[in-house]
Amino acid sequence: MRQAARVGRLGMLAVGMSIGAALATTPQIASADSSTDPFSWLDQALSGLSVPAADAAALAALLVPMMVAAGHKKAYAAGLVAAGGIIAPVIPPSIGFVIFGVAAGVSISKLFLAGIFPGLMLGAGLCVAWWWVVRKENLTPPPRASFAEMAKAVIDGFWALMLPAIIVVGLRFGIFTPTEAAVVVAVYSLFVATCIYRDLKFSQIYGVFVSAAVTTSIVMFLVAAALVSSWLITVSEISTQIVVLLQPFMGNNILLMFAIMVIVVIVGTALDMTPTILILTPILMPIIKTAGIDPVYFGVLFIINNAIGLITPPVGVVLNVVCGVSNISMEDVIKGVWPFMIAQLVVLFLMVLFPPLVTVPARWFGGY
Repeated sequence: MRQAARVGRLGMLAVGMSIGAALATTPQIASADSSTDPFSWLDQALSGLSVPAADAAALAALLVPMMVAAGHKKAYAAGLVAAGGIIAPVIPPSIGFVIFGVAAGVSISKLFLAGIFPGLMLGAGLCVAWWWVVRKENLTPPPRASFAEMAKAVIDGFWALMLPAIIVVGLRFGIFTPTEAAVVVAVYSLFVATCIYRDLKFSQIYGVFVSAAVTTSIVMFLVAAALVSSWLITVSEISTQIVVLLQPFMGNNILLMFAIMVIVVIVGTALDMTPTILILTPILMPIIKTAGIDPVYFGVLFIINNAIGLITPPVGVVLNVVCGVSNISMEDVIKGVWPFMIAQLVVLFLMVLFPPLVTVPARWFGGY
């Protein structure tokens, strides 16, 4: 019990540090003006609880106007940005993997490394969907950037590109644990944002710390409530009843995973990512263990499914954020996101049908 509690505390520390790193790289989230609204810090913290929403907000403000100016339809541009924003929980560092790892007792390092290739597959799926959507558009391509311009862009983005590389290399060669990786990411992000890119002013650092602390406390309250729910689920033997209900699928793991993924997709239309993870994990993990399914493989697909839930109407958090930032109606953004959501669901169910798409790259990265 003490060891489990220690692992849980370390996992939650990783959550806090990861949230701090996310807020350090998006200072506009942490710079609420409390002089005009005394509860603005809480609003910002609640919105920052979903890091994909913060990513989508930053990208939508920059990319959607550029894509519209290039001749693309605004609905599809907003839909692409929304769908791209939900890849964040799959590529390390991922708060979703940390929360699932703590709730399920699964190695967070293995989850991080196993999520790299599926995240790239989701990106490739978006590329194919975008090509299909714009194939009939009559666009005038912008002038190609010169080699010097491309080199300058790479140099300018070098410090940002180093962040995932540091995480992957550090975890792959055992240089640090996931909790230590979160600390490294937080310190590195703070240094790069303040001293190199200078997007974050020193006067904003206090706001970043406050927002990170408040957002982390919200996660802690959710975890505490989920532990109570988990105890009730155990006492009432709901997991056992669900195992009996899914018994006909137990002989075929692919069919079982397909049924579970459909259930999670349905739940994701009504619940946000963090509550879904905390509520469903203690229910589904006994089934996964009984069926002999790799918990790391299941964790990757479970988080991908929950991430897709962030763009499924009517509750999709990322959809609402993109609507507000892009100044577009919910009806239009729903129409625009459908092709990309379908592409991501196709990728998800390809991983259900062919588990080596997840497990083989995970072994290569050292996650197994």
